[in-house]
Amino acid sequence: MNAPAKTSIDHLSLPRRLARTIPPVLAGAAVGGLGTKPASAWYRALRKPAWQPPAAVFAPVWTALYASAAGATASMLERVPVDDRHDVERALWINMSLNAGWCWLFFTAEKPRLALAEILLLQASTLDLARRAHAAGDDRAALALAPYVGWNAFATALNVAIVRRNP
Repeated sequence: MNAPAKTSIDHLSLPRRLARTIPPVLAGAAVGGLGTKPASAWYRALRKPAWQPPAAVFAPVWTALYASAAGATASMLERVPVDDRHDVERALWINMSLNAGWCWLFFTAEKPRLALAEILLLQASTLDLARRAHAAGDDRAALALAPYVGWNAFATALNVAIVRRNP
């Protein structure tokens, strides 16, 4: 009698998947938050476009985006082959590191041009997460990442506008 064929997918419970995706998101949020200084004299003195949202918008938006990123990648971990799980987790850690790094480059180092180069890497990383979700056949995860992709595009445009207005 033949043993049943093994699939390359090994099911993980949702709590175990979230235990793998929440730490990088929390770390990114915490480290990025420490580097964000919107009340600094330098930031307040920057010429910003009229279409920049009020400061109070950023925390709730980022909270929702971070939650979506954790949930989407947890969902992906259920769909990808076991051998690819570490790649998905690594991609999320890289993404959250880039996300936090932008805060430090822009607000703490006061280098909006360097932050602009970095946010382009962040956007490529975010698009890669969405691509991975789609490739895994997890269209709900890809859809959940779409607002993150969109917000990063908006943040990139805002960064460009600040660089142009503040030579």
